[in-house]
Amino acid sequence: MSTPREFVLLTHDLEPSTPIDLDDLPGSGRADLIARTVTAALLLSHAVRTDVQVHIVIAGAYTISFDGASIRHLHPDERSTAALVGKALRAHTEVIGAQPTPVSPGLTIRRGGIEELLSRLPSAATPLQLAPDGQALSSITVPEHPVCVLSDHRPFTAAEQAVLEPVTTAISVGPQVLHGADVVTVVHNYLDTAGFSGH
Repeated sequence: MSTPREFVLLTHDLEPSTPIDLDDLPGSGRADLIARTVTAALLLSHAVRTDVQVHIVIAGAYTISFDGASIRHLHPDERSTAALVGKALRAHTEVIGAQPTPVSPGLTIRRGGIEELLSRLPSAATPLQLAPDGQALSSITVPEHPVCVLSDHRPFTAAEQAVLEPVTTAISVGPQVLHGADVVTVVHNYLDTAGFSGH
């Protein structure tokens, strides 16, 4: 039985007003790597991970959330996933207060960044910071509800570290620095295979 898990991607080139050009995803706030991270977190070969949520923090001011239990129209190609991100971004002007604004099934946007997101976590959650200099992923006991925070192609900022360091454990997936989507895959594999005995 798999554990419920969440992934939080902190972005640094994407702004709430950034238009997502499906013909230039790298030039659209690196929507290409955001899309790859979302699909790596949520999709299996022929299914969606219904126990996973993915949160994309935009400019420290808004958070787009994908809920695997109810998401629709999510496919393993970058363009369609980036289109969902763009749809959520366009809804940022409709956000009222701190409440999440529904965009489509399983997709919401709300005000607030990483600090607000971490403050809303349930008591059973274990926040983990995915960082090259963290302790080995294989050295930790599988948490009941891991919440894995990673950065995009840029390092965590000093302000982000100030929020993360007091409340997270820094974890590394290996000696080589991987792309974010690959890090997510490695984490999933570790969590999926904890106690795995084969068939």
